[in-house]
Amino acid sequence: MKKVKKRNFLGLTLSLLVLLACPVEVRAEETDSADEESTLAPYFFIEGADPETDHFPLKETNVSTTISGVIAETFVTQTYANEGSNPINARYLFPASDSVSIHGMKMQIGNEIITAKIQEREEAKKTFEDAKSEGKSASLLEQQRPNVFSMDVANIMPGDEVDIELHYTELISSTDGTYEFVFPTVTGPRYASSGEEAQGPDGKAKEESPDDEWVSSPYLEEGKTPPGKYNITVNLSTGVPITDLFCKSHEIQVKKDGADKAQITLADPEDYAGNRDFILDYRLTGQEVSCGLMLDSDQEENYFLLMVQPPNRYTPDEIPPREYIFILDVSGSMYGYPLDTAKTLIRDLVSGLKESDRFNVLLFSNASVQMSPQSVPATKENIQKAVELIEEESGGGGTELAPAMQSALAIPADKNFSRSIITITDGYISGEKEIFEIIGKNLSTTNFFSFGIGDSVNRYLIDGIAKAGEGEAFVVTDPEDAADTANRFRTYVQAPLLTDIKVSYDGFDAYEVEPPAIPTLFAKRPIILYGKWKGEPSGTIRITGKTGKEDYSKEIDVSQIDSAKSNQAIRYLWARKKVERLTDYGIQGTDSDLTKKMVTSIGLKYSMMTPYTSFVAVAETIKNPQGDGTDVAQPSALPLHVSSLSVGGYTTGSEPGMLLLALGGLLGGIVLRRKRGYRRGRS
Repeated sequence: MKKVKKRNFLGLTLSLLVLLACPVEVRAEETDSADEESTLAPYFFIEGADPETDHFPLKETNVSTTISGVIAETFVTQTYANEGSNPINARYLFPASDSVSIHGMKMQIGNEIITAKIQEREEAKKTFEDAKSEGKSASLLEQQRPNVFSMDVANIMPGDEVDIELHYTELISSTDGTYEFVFPTVTGPRYASSGEEAQGPDGKAKEESPDDEWVSSPYLEEGKTPPGKYNITVNLSTGVPITDLFCKSHEIQVKKDGADKAQITLADPEDYAGNRDFILDYRLTGQEVSCGLMLDSDQEENYFLLMVQPPNRYTPDEIPPREYIFILDVSGSMYGYPLDTAKTLIRDLVSGLKESDRFNVLLFSNASVQMSPQSVPATKENIQKAVELIEEESGGGGTELAPAMQSALAIPADKNFSRSIITITDGYISGEKEIFEIIGKNLSTTNFFSFGIGDSVNRYLIDGIAKAGEGEAFVVTDPEDAADTANRFRTYVQAPLLTDIKVSYDGFDAYEVEPPAIPTLFAKRPIILYGKWKGEPSGTIRITGKTGKEDYSKEIDVSQIDSAKSNQAIRYLWARKKVERLTDYGIQGTDSDLTKKMVTSIGLKYSMMTPYTSFVAVAETIKNPQGDGTDVAQPSALPLHVSSLSVGGYTTGSEPGMLLLALGGLLGGIVLRRKRGYRRGRS
């Protein structure tokens, strides 16, 4: 074994020894008194003392999705029950797709059903805390990230059962003929920068955000799952014959009702479904779902959704020379299966380069290491050097993506080469907006792409890198998919479909159209526009562009659309797209007072979840006059194939134990910084 590998193994072993030697129950109230740095790390939940308190109050999750054409409507029902002998107040962290619009919530206790109200975030929190202190049953839904939400329920009495129903909508579109519905089931442990390592894009130290407190969440050890049930049902109705329906993430059972309808359920409900993304793919016989133009009206405003299929792929006559910088995550959460998958992917990506291309490889965890001070030609010798570098890694340490990306951007550039930065990671960080800000400042010189690795990646980061960088996101859940995904990436970047895209409206009074501009279209996926309109539904919408050297034009006759048909989902999809542009990907200066005011107004008007609006439901009956409930944090399962090394916070009550843990992580960082023959990165 090489010396470097021995050091890595020692660091990992010390971390595991701490975990195994300190079997102490970790409770939510213990983390409150921990130091500031430990509050920004996930921690292990270990069952032990206080058997009278139910630490697993979430007993069941039922997911029911109906996909009609291209719109998916989902209802998620979470059942909480207190099987202990003490009143409890529970908190649960859960994910959703980063493109959903959550616009409804209900709480049921016995026969009483309470429809949640949308309020400004701080007002909703106060409403919840007041109800909690008064002894009333209450629930609070808050957005921590566009794809991460927290549910708080108060005053669950012994024997009580509480059902919380969430209602949300999203759009399903195809890429290269394949439609994909993804339901994330678990939030992976996040790594939050702290201390001197936390720097903004300008290089200055930044203060820790109270919005990152959710990162301190409990997890079960690797391989363990909560005792509750997790059920998923999808009802699919496409209007076009379905073919090639499959799910690589879960074993499913399919019941068809005709050629264009199917119900998909889990084949084995006993096989816990809540530790990996549910990914359903399907193709349609002979054609796409032709959405065209959809209209909707309410008493105040009119909305439209336009979906236009792009032209077929073409090969440009001249492809400019390209430079690819691969940023590979080798942190603790990538240990084992994810990193093995990433190694296969990057070998395929690098090996497929042309000799006229240039490339570089940068590995990162707490620190970063760079293959070469500047990018090198994609010769067999240099490719072999890159493969040997990544093969030495086993995974360890935190996830410091921002410094790694800054290091990649600092690599000397050749203006004759088109530069692309490709990030390969599971995305388990909490500072996503910092990454989007870095990308936003470098769009004029660099293209950005992302590969998510694993069964439950942070899609907010993975998709956000692509959206902020006007690129494309790829997700690899299986090593067998790596070669095919690498090939799709090469085809994608070498042959754009449509450039110089413009949309015009002749006789159709459209306004507040999202997105306001469309970048170069690489993938074979529809062009999608949301907007509002005034007056009569008439006139023409025209989309033009270039396919290679040929002109492209597509016209939609608005008067041919049935404006009387209700499509209420469109208003929520428009509102979500508007909020996304304002807040999610660092495009607008996301923390300004004006942005907060605009987003809050949208959330309140459309009764929709945003960073600044929350849902709160309060029962009027006082059930716990003493207000003496125990606060518990529902532990989550670690995502499938994610190592226990991804969880960096351990409440052990032992200073020597914490010292050993820190030493293990430090050694992991030292290994990266001291690899011989390679340039040191920032740490």
